[in-house]
Amino acid sequence: MRKEECFYLGKIAKKFSFKGEVLIYLDTDEPELYENLESVFVEHNKHLVPFFIETSSIHKNDFLRVRFEDVNTEEDADALIGNAVYLPLTMLPKLTGNKFYFHEVIGFEIEDQRLGVFGKITSINDSSAQPLFEVLNGEVEILIPMIDHFLVKIDRENKKVIMDLPEGLVEMYL
Repeated sequence: MRKEECFYLGKIAKKFSFKGEVLIYLDTDEPELYENLESVFVEHNKHLVPFFIETSSIHKNDFLRVRFEDVNTEEDADALIGNAVYLPLTMLPKLTGNKFYFHEVIGFEIEDQRLGVFGKITSINDSSAQPLFEVLNGEVEILIPMIDHFLVKIDRENKKVIMDLPEGLVEMYL
């Protein structure tokens, strides 16, 4: 499995017991969706390695307590601490309406109700306090804040994100 075909689920945060159990920090708003997984991919030396789950349960809201097959000691568990955990993109629940996954809108055109189509979304910058659409208009990169109030519609059929942006936001880049 390649990383491009997967989504980041979380990170193995710490050991839970002396029998090899670990706690996976889940980077999701709905941890209960991932309580009964059969397996996950753990990143090890830049490769995704499948790990099969014997038992799992939600622990303190954001953690998944997991016992992996063939991880039976503290030493086995220690080797996994800090590694990222992934699942195939096919396991993401389908979103409808104006909810979307960041990877889903890459390549979509972005349209303002006043200006029309002004570029294509090349990526999403979520390293700042407010996630931003990175939009390419010819050679010019435009940063558009992902604010619910600005978002009018996610048009999956026509691959467009339609927004109602404040006057001057796009124009200051062009």
